[in-house]
Amino acid sequence: MNQNYVITHLNEVAPVTCPCGLTRRAFTTPDNPVATIHLVDIQVDARTHYHKKLTEIYLILEGEGHMELDGVLHPVRPMSSILIKPGCRHRAVGKLRIINVPIPAFDPHDEWFD
Repeated sequence: MNQNYVITHLNEVAPVTCPCGLTRRAFTTPDNPVATIHLVDIQVDARTHYHKKLTEIYLILEGEGHMELDGVLHPVRPMSSILIKPGCRHRAVGKLRIINVPIPAFDPHDEWFD
């Protein structure tokens, strides 16, 4: 039976490493090109990176720190949200827990480093 919905419990998804720390990614299936959602535990040493195709929306859930966006530090705290367009070099600074919504769906081949 085809369903028009999918339910995922992010706390039950196995974490994987990413440039920001550890991420739990949901809806990353070949039949979903639209968007994904990630629960990310930012490490203090997140790597600056950018995407050529993806737009990302970050929602800070826990912690206080900064977002570095094209070299400029911006303070963030719980409920801060950031729209990151393709080409923007970015990283989170500080021990944070965030929700990340990549649009279109996350593509591991669209992570670029200078």
